[in-house]
Amino acid sequence: MKLNPFRIVLVKTHLLTGLLIGAIVCFLFLGASYYIVEHTSTNEYCESCHVHPQATESWKEGLHYETSSGVQTKCVECHLPPPSEGLPKFLVAKAKAGAVDIYGFYFKDHDSFNWEQKSTLEYAPRHVFNESCEYCHAELYPTEITSEGIDAHIYYEKNTDTLQCINCHLKVGHYHETPDEQVLAAETELEDPVDMAPLITEIGENEFADYTEIIPGSGVKFEMVAVEGGSFEMGAGPNDPNAEEDEIPTRKVEVSPFWMGKFEVSWREFDSYYAETVTRGKNEAGLRLDDAVTGPTPPYGSPDQGWGKGSQPAITMRHYTAEKYCEWLSSVTGRKYRLPTEAEWEYAARAGTSGPYFFAEPTESSWWSNLFGGDEVDLELADRYAIYQDNSRYRTHSPRSKEPNPWGLYNMLGNVKEFCLDWYSPDILSRYPEDDVVKDPSGPETGTEYVIRGGSFRSPIEELRSSERDYTRTEQWMRTDPQTPKSVWWYSDVNDVGFRIVRELDGGE
Repeated sequence: MKLNPFRIVLVKTHLLTGLLIGAIVCFLFLGASYYIVEHTSTNEYCESCHVHPQATESWKEGLHYETSSGVQTKCVECHLPPPSEGLPKFLVAKAKAGAVDIYGFYFKDHDSFNWEQKSTLEYAPRHVFNESCEYCHAELYPTEITSEGIDAHIYYEKNTDTLQCINCHLKVGHYHETPDEQVLAAETELEDPVDMAPLITEIGENEFADYTEIIPGSGVKFEMVAVEGGSFEMGAGPNDPNAEEDEIPTRKVEVSPFWMGKFEVSWREFDSYYAETVTRGKNEAGLRLDDAVTGPTPPYGSPDQGWGKGSQPAITMRHYTAEKYCEWLSSVTGRKYRLPTEAEWEYAARAGTSGPYFFAEPTESSWWSNLFGGDEVDLELADRYAIYQDNSRYRTHSPRSKEPNPWGLYNMLGNVKEFCLDWYSPDILSRYPEDDVVKDPSGPETGTEYVIRGGSFRSPIEELRSSERDYTRTEQWMRTDPQTPKSVWWYSDVNDVGFRIVRELDGGE
C-alpha cells in the first residue's frame, strides 16, 4: 500500500504540535509550581497566614535576624527541610505545614491557641527540622565557641539519636521575653502579707498551731500549717472516670498530725540554702573537703527559666536536692523538716473532701466522659484554685494568685508538681492490706524513681485530681545535660516540678 505523503506530513505536524503544546503546558506548570513554591516561601507570605501575633516580631528580635555576618534566616529555612534532603521531602513537608496552617486560619478560634505551650520543648521540635540547623551550622566548633559549648556539642554528637539542636537552643529562632514583666515583678517581689501566722517563738512550746519560721541568718520567712491527723480513703474512687491503674484500689489510711508548708518552697527560701552552701570548688556530690558542707553546684543554665525568682516556686532541682535542702533547713532551725510522704500529701490535698478535686464534689458523668475521660468540672471554679494548662500561660505563678484549699494550703493542685518522700511503685495501694487501716504508710523500701504529686502548669484538668499519681523520670529529665558525670543537683529537661516541706509533730524544737 502506497503511503500518502500529505498524510505523513499531517501526522508529523500533529505530533510536533502535540509535543510543542505538551512542552508549553509542562513549562507553564513547572513555572507556575516554581512561582507558587517561591511565593509561599517568602517571609511576607508566612506572615500573612500565621495568626501567631508575635511570630514576625519575635523573629526580628531573635538571633537569626540581625547577625554579625548580615545573613538573615528565613522562616522556611528553619521550618522546612533543607535542599540537601531533596525536593520531594521539602514539598511533602510544605504541603503538610500548609494544610495545618490553612485549617487553623479558617476553622479554629485564634484566641484559643496556646502559643506559650507551642513554644515549649515538647512542641517546638515538631515545627523545626534538625537537618536545617545542621545545614547552616555545619561547623559545630567555631573559633569563638566556649568550653561549655564544646562539651555540649561533643555530648550532642554522641547522642544524635535522642537529641536535637533545639533541645539546647530553643530560643534562638524567636526571642522570648519574660511574659508580663510588670506583673511578674509585682508577683515575685510581693512583700510579706500582714496576715501571716505568728512566729514560732510566739506560740507555746507544745502548741500545735500554724506558725511562721524565719530562716536564721537570712530573714527569709515561710509559713507552716498545722494539719490534724485523721483517716481517709487513699486512691481513686470507683466513680472516677479518669482513675489510672496506679491509683486503685482505694485503701483506708490513717496519718498522724504534722505541719505542712503553706506554699511550695520558693526561690527566696531555696536561695538562702544555695547562698550558704554553693561553691565552684565542689565535686558533683557537693562535698567540700574543708568543712563538709553539702550544697548545690552552680546550675548549668538558668534554673528559673526566666520567669523570676523571689516568691515563685523553686524548680528544676532534683529530688536529691530537695532532700538536702530539708536536711540543711533542719540543721539551721533545730526542727525536723522533710518531704511529705505520699499519704500525707494526698490527705492534705483532699482537706477532708472525698471527690476527685477538693474544690468540686463528684458529679454525674456524661456519656462523653465515660468514653473518653474528663470530669464534669466547672472550669471557672477550677480557675479559682488551680494553675494548670488552661490558665497558666505555660509558666509558674505567684503562690497567692489562687485561693487555698479548705485547710489553708495553696497550690496543692497545679502550679508545680511536688516531690514526695516515697519511692514510686505502680501497685503500692494493692500491697497495703484491704481490711485494715494502714497507719502512716511510706511506700516501698526501695525503688528507682520517686513519687510526684499534684499536677502542674502544664497539666490538663484531669491530672489535677487529688489521687493522681506521677513519678520522676531521671534519665529522660537529664537527657541534655552534657556534664560528665551528670549533675546530681539540677534537672536539665523538666521545669514543672518543685516541692513543699512538712515537719513532724514529734520533731519538736
